[in-house]
Amino acid sequence: MAEVRLTGVSKSFGKTVAIRDVDLAVADGEFVVLLGPTGAGKTTTLRTVAGLERPETGTVHIGGKDVTRSAPAERDVAFVFQQYSLYPHLTVFENMAFPLRSPARRVPEDRITERVGQVAEMLRIDHKLANKATRLSGGEMQRVAIGRALVRDPSIFLMDEPLSSLDAKLRAGLRVELKRIQYELGATILYVTHDQIEAMTLATRVGVLNQGRLVQIGTPKQIYEDPDDIYVAGRLGSPRINLVPAGVIAVPAPPGTATVGLRTEHVEIGRDGTPATIDRIEHLGDQSRAHMTVAGTPFTVLVDAHTDLAPGDSVGLSPRAPLFFDAAGTRIRA
Repeated sequence: MAEVRLTGVSKSFGKTVAIRDVDLAVADGEFVVLLGPTGAGKTTTLRTVAGLERPETGTVHIGGKDVTRSAPAERDVAFVFQQYSLYPHLTVFENMAFPLRSPARRVPEDRITERVGQVAEMLRIDHKLANKATRLSGGEMQRVAIGRALVRDPSIFLMDEPLSSLDAKLRAGLRVELKRIQYELGATILYVTHDQIEAMTLATRVGVLNQGRLVQIGTPKQIYEDPDDIYVAGRLGSPRINLVPAGVIAVPAPPGTATVGLRTEHVEIGRDGTPATIDRIEHLGDQSRAHMTVAGTPFTVLVDAHTDLAPGDSVGLSPRAPLFFDAAGTRIRA
């Protein structure tokens, strides 16, 4: 594995700026997740590291070597795409062995058999090696696609939303497997997603992209608890952070505050505090969410799973750990 570093990287497609002045370092053995909506520049960043796109400005270094002008085959990276991209007429073994049989590598067959077997066991698909790709479930096909990258042992793995086409149960299972595999291999991974849960559960660090700019990077805990602006605050947290005009919630605010942010778990419901009216209760089994109106503003609070609150109830809200933002959305740290 090796460190990957982007310095001042920008890329445009016609008049559309995909990424702008991106500075990013992925340390050896680190799992970095880029988080953002469609069009934020996530995939373009990956493709630039892979050499599939050439930046207009800036440099890309892998393992201390400047590869900005190098061809993709010279970069020693493995790319896992959103779609499985398997060869349907080949078996699982043949799909996974394919990159090792390329003219550029010429790995001996006994070593191919050994390596494919090791990776298949790690991915828990060793009992499927003789199956054709068309006889696999969606989760198994994605495991094969990941395995085809893992057999190569590259400098860095680039993963472009590889779990997004799976159903929720399979995604949850493969998230756990992918984190386990990365830990066991000590692999360096740059992963992109629009799914905040994937970012929180997988990442060593999360980088938040907004309109092609890397606006903040840090551990999931740092990004969640100490966001630099309203945009970052809104990217993590389910349900989303409550953002209300200053003065709606009774809390001392520093000068210049235009908006107060409160996580749903940072508000206590009682008799005292800012008055609110319950609109509905959303029961989710292990927890409940109280949706309410505060001075005409929608507001959500995380409550006990067995709450006896009901629509129409009048309650008081007592906040803690509020976040403050100015009129431009920039964080004001009290």
